[in-house]
Amino acid sequence: MRATVLVSEYLTYVPAAIFFNRRLARMRNVSSWESSIALVAVLMQPATILIDHAHVQYNTVMLGFVLASMSSMLAGRLLWGCVFFVAALCFKQMALYYSPAIFAYLLGLCLLPKANVPRFIAIALVTLVSFAIMFAPLALGSLYDQRRNIYPATSVETPPLLSRVPIQLNEKAFYYPIILQIAQSLHRIFPFGRGIFEDKVANFWCAFHTVHKLNQYSIPPLQRISSSATLISILPACMTISTFPRKELLPWAMASSGWGFFLWSFQVHEKSILLPLLPMTALLGSDGGLGAEMRAWIGWANMLGVWTLFPLLKRDELRVPYFVLSLLWAYLLGLPPTSLSIYTTRQSGLSLPTKLLHVAFYAAMVIWHFLEAFVAPPAGKPDLWVVINVVIGAAGFGVCWLWCTWQLIFRSGILEDYFGVRIRLEKLAREGKERVKGGEKSNRAADEKAPATKSKKMK
Repeated sequence: MRATVLVSEYLTYVPAAIFFNRRLARMRNVSSWESSIALVAVLMQPATILIDHAHVQYNTVMLGFVLASMSSMLAGRLLWGCVFFVAALCFKQMALYYSPAIFAYLLGLCLLPKANVPRFIAIALVTLVSFAIMFAPLALGSLYDQRRNIYPATSVETPPLLSRVPIQLNEKAFYYPIILQIAQSLHRIFPFGRGIFEDKVANFWCAFHTVHKLNQYSIPPLQRISSSATLISILPACMTISTFPRKELLPWAMASSGWGFFLWSFQVHEKSILLPLLPMTALLGSDGGLGAEMRAWIGWANMLGVWTLFPLLKRDELRVPYFVLSLLWAYLLGLPPTSLSIYTTRQSGLSLPTKLLHVAFYAAMVIWHFLEAFVAPPAGKPDLWVVINVVIGAAGFGVCWLWCTWQLIFRSGILEDYFGVRIRLEKLAREGKERVKGGEKSNRAADEKAPATKSKKMK
């Protein structure tokens, strides 16, 4: 089974990562040496290897399609980008984390600098046709089963989504099995029937659950609250990328959207951390990607991400691969705990708050490992170390979301435009006040001069 994971990765993820890395390097004028180091960092990402190869998952297939979609969009091939992204969505619905950013980017390209209706229609048609091709086997299979009476549609429990449709559907109609199959697929894609989080995951809801139990509430209010929080968290990224639909901003928007979904969406699994980490790590191949600031932040996010996976990996007896891969990756990028040079040298250019923040989290991770290994938790709190892991991880991921969102907004130029306009408006206002003051002075001088002239005429 692990061999199938390796083969599928080499068929999708590895080629897509190479193409994206080379495309980004050419677009941003990055040297081949730096680009190669960044590519190794992407392919050796410890969280991805541990989850897929050790925990046995196929996330790299979905991530490979995402990278192929990003590479196509960087090359200006928007239609191929839509095809690859639909493939990622249909392979694993977790790719929905990126969908708001992708949609906003494509919408911005269709509307700015002026409306491009043919492009919008082409993107819509290609997306719909791609989904139709993906769902065709399910639809045809349901029709075949219905015809052969293998698994009659009337014997299947109606999904909640279909039961809420105000129109009464005829269960004997030829199209009913297709509608039922699509409704079941959507019900599984949006698992609102489960809890708000899966196991103990380092997101906001699980961390908040430690101080206020969320299981006392029913599912519907939790759905509304989490959906609202997720929408608010992804709104800055979507508004920015739709207003400034530039290629180099797309990975930043996808990273911000991924962090927003991971932190605040409904039903999050530990392995979902791979989604916000992918576009962040891919940015190592951009200009300045191996510089101190980018390397420190992206490396810190990856080390924190794989650290939050340790309780899951521990259950699978993966302690040794965890330490080997994470320390090897840290050594490759010159990061703690293998090296502190990036935080101790003055030439790094990192601000003091950034240094203190990162070093504090690294120290917390190291101390946590010692406590987890040698100190038994209290009898009444057997999950104490796991809960601490969740709280620390959620706080760090919240900082990652803020950093990615800030980088997107800052690099878009919207702040320069805003402050530039504001400065010009303030300058015009000052000039207007000066003109008003000058006019008032001239009027006073004229008023003072007028009586003197009248007195001269009277004399």
